[in-house]
Amino acid sequence: MAPRKTSAEPGLLATELRRSRERALLTQEELARRAGLSVGTVRGLESGRIQRPRLGSVRALADALALPEPARAALIALARGEPVSRPDGEPAADDGSVPPSPVTRPAYAGVRPAQLPAGVAGFAGRVEPLRILDETAGRPSATMVIAGTAGVGKTTLAVHWAQRARDRFPDGQLYVNLRGFHPAGSPLDPAVAVRGFLDALEVAPQRIPATEDAQAALYRSLLADRRLLVVLDNARDAEQVRPLLPGSPGCMVLVTSRDQLSSLVAVEGAQVINLDVLSADEARDLLGRRLGDERLTAEPQAADDLIAACARLPLALAVLAARAAIRPDFPLAALTDQLSQSRGRLAPLSDDSAFTDVRVVFSWSYRTLSDAAARLFRLLGVHAGPDIDVEAAARLTAMSPARVAPVLAELARAHLIGEPTPGRYAFHDLLRAYATELAGSTDSDEERREAVRRVLDHYLRTAHSAALLLQPHRKQLDLPPPVTGDDTPYVLADLDRAMSWLTAEHGTLIASVEQAFDTGFDRHAWQLAWSMRDFLQRRGHWHDLTTVSGTALRAADRLGDRACQAYAYRSLSLPHVKMRRFDEARAYLLKALDGFAAGGDLVGQADVSRTLGWVLWSMDRREEGLGYAEQAQELYARAGDRAGHADGLNNLGWLHVQLEDHDRALVLCRRALALQQEMGDRRSETATLHTLGYIHHLLGEHREAIPCYERSAELARAFDDGAREAEALAHLGDAHHALGDRRAAGETWRRALRIFTELERSEAADVRAKLRALDDDAPPRT
Repeated sequence: MAPRKTSAEPGLLATELRRSRERALLTQEELARRAGLSVGTVRGLESGRIQRPRLGSVRALADALALPEPARAALIALARGEPVSRPDGEPAADDGSVPPSPVTRPAYAGVRPAQLPAGVAGFAGRVEPLRILDETAGRPSATMVIAGTAGVGKTTLAVHWAQRARDRFPDGQLYVNLRGFHPAGSPLDPAVAVRGFLDALEVAPQRIPATEDAQAALYRSLLADRRLLVVLDNARDAEQVRPLLPGSPGCMVLVTSRDQLSSLVAVEGAQVINLDVLSADEARDLLGRRLGDERLTAEPQAADDLIAACARLPLALAVLAARAAIRPDFPLAALTDQLSQSRGRLAPLSDDSAFTDVRVVFSWSYRTLSDAAARLFRLLGVHAGPDIDVEAAARLTAMSPARVAPVLAELARAHLIGEPTPGRYAFHDLLRAYATELAGSTDSDEERREAVRRVLDHYLRTAHSAALLLQPHRKQLDLPPPVTGDDTPYVLADLDRAMSWLTAEHGTLIASVEQAFDTGFDRHAWQLAWSMRDFLQRRGHWHDLTTVSGTALRAADRLGDRACQAYAYRSLSLPHVKMRRFDEARAYLLKALDGFAAGGDLVGQADVSRTLGWVLWSMDRREEGLGYAEQAQELYARAGDRAGHADGLNNLGWLHVQLEDHDRALVLCRRALALQQEMGDRRSETATLHTLGYIHHLLGEHREAIPCYERSAELARAFDDGAREAEALAHLGDAHHALGDRRAAGETWRRALRIFTELERSEAADVRAKLRALDDDAPPRT
């Protein structure tokens, strides 16, 4: 029979190599050692990052795997990009014998982030900087710094060149605005930037370590052997940049900053492009591209006057060109007259800056806006977040979304705001500073404060509704009445919509917690932090959780509210629990317990007692830990909290398993499962089914354990919880093996091994050892 043909698609080599290694029961490190290659090469091939490998390396791997000749030939053909012939009957790469989990594909395998903002239309000039960037891109571990004053076009140049050079970085482009000189907030912490890059590389939250150093190490590991561009925009200083350098020779880093970052040059060997204002010819070219050369040629003196008024600063030229383009029949000379008249009006905002005339350009464009657009521009200056959507802009101005959308479009047409992504609007730092100045001089303190209150109401109410979708059994907060008298929150339809909204507004919500505290809206501050807790915990944003919880605690201290303090202390404990800093976690939890007790909050006391029990158990203070766990159950029962009571029963059952009191554990977990199924709490049901399966297995009741493990794995897969799915599969394999079903045990362990390996979990070694033992005990073939 003729062999079947399989096209050599990208990823087949990676899949075939990984399957061959797993069949040989080798780790990547063991295979690399046998083949005489680096572990990075093996990882790069298996992840699909290395798509054009050296044939010598592939042959060495085939030898190390002791592949039979047909399989060896197929592997080499895949490396060459040729169609693969397989003998009839040999399983293909995805024959289903070890089905890939739909929720645990390898992080970064085939992922090519494309985070660059859109390029600017009508880009002009910068020939020499572009030439330098082109030359530098070919050097290993290249780091370029584009330095210059505000508005000189650093970001525009960086994005324009990066978009043009995308093909030189086939593994993708990462981008982050470090907000180093953001007038309305602190510079972005590099740890937050690293965490964002891990998300862009689609690393599963379960795989992301808790500590910042470990996250940075994972980031560098993921970029090893890759050709990728990293754009770090608007950096404050070298210390903000240094943790974000990948260290891979195939990657290039492009930094923009108002500072020359001289220590980055001295230590990391970065090269600096000092960007000045445009030359007169470049400025004329920019205006010509936007207004038409004919219009400039007809009035050369007026064109020169406009260029001079903008101080040849690209940002000012873009704003001016947008204004002039609106009136194509308006003489340029008349525009220069309007600019001259605007100088006197701007006197209250004048200073000694060399670019005072640039602010005149802004003023001139601002004064041509409709009243609604001018008001929105000013109020955007008091908004804390890095960007804003239509709904938030509507709340900021007390307008409807339908009315505010065309007003935002008017500001975008005037180049006074940008739209970096569809539906989200942002300022340049200079324009934000100008808008803030205008708000301070035009709008009263009361008007600005009411605008801040309205937008904080919006973020709080929407985040609170999202939090209840993430955790339906969580106790609702008593929110402050909105300033407008409208208590209808922005409706989030379902869990997917809640997660999407929280992801999009992540940076703005962090900034809003700080703004709420800074402006005296302490209740908003701690309640916003409360509303973000489950999202930040689920996504592994431990640094952000620590930050907002700390701000919430300061707000609670100022309020003198013991209950608010208790919420903040409990949230602060969670990152410490995750990082196994149990002494610190215990201290925070005891303070939280005191605060909830003082306010008579039974559910709060129960939640803290349950966590405290687990912490003390982990500290080998088992008797004390069990006491807190039992106390939690009493409190849940007194409060009538059925969801908490069910979770606590499972937790207590697990502790009794550790005490080898299996019969008691079985009773507790069966009660927990019945409650969870009655309430439809499928996420909690996942954990309880796993515990029940484990108890049955320990009691020798393997047939009863199997359906528990199977259902737990199924639910975990539905909730995108790869770690819990793999744990259930590993124990399911144990149950099959105990019943003598070697085939089912092997298949299930291989599924678990694949997930554990992709998540880089230590349990992979245990499962791999079980597969080796299974292979060693296999009966001889006849």
